[in-house]
Amino acid sequence: MPTVARRASPSLLGVLLLALAALPAGAADKPATLRMDYAYYNPVSLVLREQGLIEKEFARDGIKVEWVLSLGSNKALEFLSGSSVDFGSSAGAAALLARANGNPIKSIYVYSKPEWTALVTLKDSPIHSVADLRGKRVAVTKGTDPYIFLVRALASHGLKVQDVKTVLLQHPDGKVALERGDVDAWAGLDPYMAQTELEAGARLFYRNPDFNTYGVLDVREDFAAAHPDIVERVLAVYEKARIWSLAHPDALRAILARAEKQSDAVVAKQLERNDLSSGLIGARQRNTIVAAGEVLKESGAMPADTDVGKVAAALIDPHFIERVVDPAQAEP
Repeated sequence: MPTVARRASPSLLGVLLLALAALPAGAADKPATLRMDYAYYNPVSLVLREQGLIEKEFARDGIKVEWVLSLGSNKALEFLSGSSVDFGSSAGAAALLARANGNPIKSIYVYSKPEWTALVTLKDSPIHSVADLRGKRVAVTKGTDPYIFLVRALASHGLKVQDVKTVLLQHPDGKVALERGDVDAWAGLDPYMAQTELEAGARLFYRNPDFNTYGVLDVREDFAAAHPDIVERVLAVYEKARIWSLAHPDALRAILARAEKQSDAVVAKQLERNDLSSGLIGARQRNTIVAAGEVLKESGAMPADTDVGKVAAALIDPHFIERVVDPAQAEP
């Protein structure tokens, strides 16, 4: 009997090797769990999570899905850096700053073209312009688009970050600090910005849509290299959810209201400031992000010797979404 078993082993090994060779590329080492972030500033992610679309896509592969809440770009980028998520939602300029500081990520999709940040103060505040911020306390979340927006707003008015007293808080805490009078102004983010605007009468005293960078979906570079097929499938599902969102505005608003625990009016205001018309990423986004990066470098938020264009080129990778969506659909 031992002799028979020994003789059978090479044949069995051969069968196993042939079976493995027949598997699709990457199937043998597919991840057991796909870790996705969701964020109140990424409306499409909330649709994906509520409707279980990612779970449905990967059920046949036996891949589980875990959802992690990102309260800001800084948290999403921390999660990516620590491999706590495979895909994270951030602002484009925040992703650039993270990549320049050694976070090996790729920005592969646009989930929104937003005006999601502005400078906010209380309705009876004496602050009416950016110039009035000199020496004032400003709540902001470092490493996010509101922080970058603040830097650019100050620079456009001849001021530096050092000319104000920044109070570093996460976005919802910044809103609370403003309403309590603990700070004089806040670099806001929707939906919290819309909430305080509608419910507390706060004023958006400085707005500039061009200073808002795109909302981008980022992936860990090592994950994308190991599982390009999974990246493309995730983006295909993201596209399905984005297109559904455009076709069902009332249902989208209801999903956001439930997820964010905000009123319909707040969510409607948030969605007014989000353009979901295209998921493609490319030259337009790169140019906007580079412009923000140059200001960051001048302000000292990024090393002075940073080649912003080179970092942006390494960050933005359109080829995954271009395999899913015809590039001819790109914005002119």
